[in-house]
Amino acid sequence: MKKLMMATLFLALAIVAPLSAMAQVSVSVGIPLPPPIVVQGPPNVVVLPDAPDVYVDPDVNVDLFFWNGWWWQLWDGRWYRSHYYDRGWAYYNQVPGFYFDVDPHWRDYYRDHKWDGHPWNYQRIPNAQLQRNWKSWHASGYWQKQKSWGVQGYQPRPQPEHQAMRQQRQQEYQKRPEVQREQERQRGRPEGGHERGEEERR
Repeated sequence: MKKLMMATLFLALAIVAPLSAMAQVSVSVGIPLPPPIVVQGPPNVVVLPDAPDVYVDPDVNVDLFFWNGWWWQLWDGRWYRSHYYDRGWAYYNQVPGFYFDVDPHWRDYYRDHKWDGHPWNYQRIPNAQLQRNWKSWHASGYWQKQKSWGVQGYQPRPQPEHQAMRQQRQQEYQKRPEVQREQERQRGRPEGGHERGEEERR
């Protein structure tokens, strides 16, 4: 009798385990991960003016952001985040809150050392220093108040102007073909297609 019970238990496990694995695969297959970001080493970032506590690595050919303790990237109309800059990416099923504060011309400003016409003496921040200090910099408003983001003679935009720019950037974002394709995919995706993003967000 004992042998029969053990055999039954073994058979049940043999059936359930593959089904569970298949369920996990279906979610990950439905939402592909972005290609690996090739970096020479831990990124040296710069903090972006007018985008509260948003840091970016200007040395990679994708927009690799750091914000609120996470690394972020947009790929093929989808957002991904990770606690690591070079691995561990997971789908995030909405636009992160910082993104519409980011000036889309930041790379040009970085190259020219000018932000909106003002000399921009940005500081390269090693990853180790960023990880040690980003919370205290956030709490004290360090870059906005003490450093003015390294931009000479620059004042933050008035709130109404800032909000108008956010809305304009949001409208331009919605018009991107890859974003529109992703929105179409989401409308046609079964409910389970969102599970991974929801789980990662918590």
